[in-house]
Amino acid sequence: MLKYAITLLFSVSMLNAQDNTVAQTEVSVGDIFEIGKPETNTYKHVDFPRVNFIIKRGGIANYKQVQGEEVVVTAVKELKDGTTQIKIKRNDGHRFFGSHTVVTADYKDAINSGELQAL
Repeated sequence: MLKYAITLLFSVSMLNAQDNTVAQTEVSVGDIFEIGKPETNTYKHVDFPRVNFIIKRGGIANYKQVQGEEVVVTAVKELKDGTTQIKIKRNDGHRFFGSHTVVTADYKDAINSGELQAL
């Protein structure tokens, strides 16, 4: 009887684990997000280019400028380590910092840290 109880608990816990992984990757092309404020001075999970690359391409490196901008998902990629990487571009058609059209982000970590917020 104890074996059946343990088997039942194990199978229920596995079903809950599968449901959580499906909910975390529910992002598709065309979803709209807003860029939030990072916890520190720089963005950790949204991969904005470094300042020297922005300046070399003729842009203005002002990370406060992107806060509150609406972005749209252009591509979704599931990596081997299980993370979901998304590519985002500005919804209004302009470039980030005047130099980059598309940036990448780690979906789960960016949502959890508040760097990306669902609209």
